[in-house]
Formats: sequence, structure tokens, C-alpha cells
Amino acid sequence: MNETIEILMTHKSIRKFTDKPINPNTLEILIKAGQAAASSSFLQAVSIIRVTDMSVRNQLAAITGNQAQVKTAPEFLVFCADLSRPIKSCETQGSIPKKGFTEQFIIATVDTALYAQNIVTAAESVDLGICYIGALRNDPVKTSTVLRLPKNVYPVFGLCIGHPAENPEVKPRLPTSIVFKENFYEVSNEIEELKDYDTVLRNYYTQRSGNKKSQNWSEQMASILEKEARPHMRKFLEQQGFEMK
Repeated sequence: MNETIEILMTHKSIRKFTDKPINPNTLEILIKAGQAAASSSFLQAVSIIRVTDMSVRNQLAAITGNQAQVKTAPEFLVFCADLSRPIKSCETQGSIPKKGFTEQFIIATVDTALYAQNIVTAAESVDLGICYIGALRNDPVKTSTVLRLPKNVYPVFGLCIGHPAENPEVKPRLPTSIVFKENFYEVSNEIEELKDYDTVLRNYYTQRSGNKKSQNWSEQMASILEKEARPHMRKFLEQQGFEMK
């Protein structure tokens, strides 16, 4: 196993950071690493907003339920799926873009996720820590208003980056045998394997150094999936131009 693979396999979310700023040159390299990610049809349908104004940070933190790391991380970036740029480029060629297709939404969202994960891996390779913030979608209208997002752009998530002030344990993932299949979608032994994984994850939660709890994976999925998942998102996306045709 080489160093890159080791970095990928020891990923963890960091929510406490030191006050040490990130070198501007390092930040620029991280962004360029993000830009090197694969992009479907080369749309490069991503924009990143670096939030340095603390009044803006505080507004965004409130949307997330006042997650402290949004305020305290040396860098807070908001990743936006952005079709406005490809659309404008199309129009400069005298063409009329066909907008609002679900496939375009998927491309922009996937581009954004790939871009962000490149930045995460690059950041962790230079001993920085990160934490994704999906809770900006708690109120996407307000998030978009605060960040002055135009049509055909939506905020996918935020990302805290900084020098770690904690070293949490790595969270055990699902068994590879469950998620990695050959030729066909087979589930023959999945229930039994999930039972074993439930035990592993409960042990992790009860024994980890911070925020201990007694819960297994299946219980966690039940608590998440029995609730509505941000039902406001579809209406918001349609208003932003993502009509899901």
C-alpha cells in the first residue's frame, strides 16, 4: 500500500481546528487539484465560493444549526453545481441551450462531488483536516441568497479545511464484500454480513474517544430514512432552473 492509498483509507472528519491559517499557496494548489478531477462532457460545472467575511460565515453557520466548525475553520468553502457558465458559453456561440434536464443536474452534481473529493485528498496529503457540511441545504434559498447565487447554480455542500486540533478514530465502513459485486447484483449473504457489521459499528461508537453512543448501522439508517429528507429541495432546484425534465 502506498502513501496515497493510506491517506484515502484513513480519512476522518475533523471538527476542531487550530488557529493556524492555511498558506495561500497551499490553498491555490488544493483548488487546482480539484480542477484536475474528471468532468463529464468537460462541462466543468462547478464553482467554489471561499467565505472569508465572518458575517457571511455566521449566517451560513446559523443555517447549518450553528455547527461550530463552520465559524472556526481557517477556510470554509461552498461548492456549487454550476450550469450557468456552460449555458452562457453556449449562448455566445449563437446557440439556444436546452435547459432543465435531469441528466444536466446529475452531471453538475457529480462534477462538484469529484472536484471536492480531489481537494479533500490533496488537503489530507499535506496533513490538513476537513469536514463536509451538507446542512447548508437545510435552507437552500437562504444559502443562495446569502451567497448571491444566480439561476442554474445550487449549493451542494460546504467544506471546512484547517490544521486538525483532534485525532478521531477512523470509522469502520461496510464490508467490501457487500458493496463490491461481480457481473450481477447479488444479495445472498448480505443480511448476515450486515448483522456482523452492526456489531462492529456499535463497538466503534461505544468505544471511540468522543461523542460516544450505543447505535448500530441498521438502527442509524432507520432513524435517518424514517424521516423526510429535506422535501423542500425539489421545489428549490426547480426554481433555480434544475427542472428535472
